[in-house]
Amino acid sequence: MKPRHKKLVIIASAVTALGVASVLVLNAFQSNLVFFFSPSQVVAKEAPIGKSFRIGGLVTEGSVQREEGSTTVRFSVTDTVETIPVMYTGILPDLFREGKGIVAQGKISANGIFQADEVLAKHDENYMPPEAAEALEQAAKAQKASLIQ
Repeated sequence: MKPRHKKLVIIASAVTALGVASVLVLNAFQSNLVFFFSPSQVVAKEAPIGKSFRIGGLVTEGSVQREEGSTTVRFSVTDTVETIPVMYTGILPDLFREGKGIVAQGKISANGIFQADEVLAKHDENYMPPEAAEALEQAAKAQKASLIQ
């Protein structure tokens, strides 16, 4: 084999290896990507069915129901326009309260209940997750616009 052909084989092998590595990295990145949706977006069917995503907003007052003898909790999350029922099995964060901001990660089931795998709560009096704060702000703007019309 001539030196010129050896160089071409090495270059082709390097390009192929780089392509395979790029495909594997992008595939891993896409499978771990989790999007955020507000309750209004979930009701509008913008959220993916059967895929994990995050939902955020305020825990609706009076909606928290704990199952007897279990760690399963049912509650509702609202962005002040729409409300989504959530079911979570596990230990809730200490700062989880009605009327406070949360972000939950999980999937929406066929019956419209969000099955949460993880629930995150705010960490002090002045903090709300940025996604949840933005969703609440947009919902308030939409509500004002509908009242004006």
